[in-house]
Amino acid sequence: MLDKIGEPGSSKATFFDLLGGVERIRELVERFYDVMDTDTRAAALRALHPEDLTSAREKLFMFLTGWTGGPQLYIERYGHPRLRMRHMPFAIDESARDQWMYCMIKAMNDIGVDDAVMTKLSEALWGVADFMRNREG
Repeated sequence: MLDKIGEPGSSKATFFDLLGGVERIRELVERFYDVMDTDTRAAALRALHPEDLTSAREKLFMFLTGWTGGPQLYIERYGHPRLRMRHMPFAIDESARDQWMYCMIKAMNDIGVDDAVMTKLSEALWGVADFMRNREG
């Protein structure tokens, strides 16, 4: 099934499809921020965020919905994501990247994402997370 992952609009399944659509992406994002907010292993990453995570939760949900092949909610509201530019004000190093990935993988595990889907999605997200790095170390 995972060898049939395609781009949005193709006849192949997307991560959006494989995850289970909007409701599951919302669940994933909520769990991601719950982990980040409470797990001491993500304390430095949490410190980069405002106290109120409402906006961050909504933006990640909208971004991931489109990025995984679903409706382009983020682009419809904010335009092109310009991820690197939008993250430039924050010191993102390898540790922050790794903490972000830790939270995402834990969230996927916690909500029961299929192991094969989680592996492929983690590989894809790793590239995005690594691209956000703007500091050495």
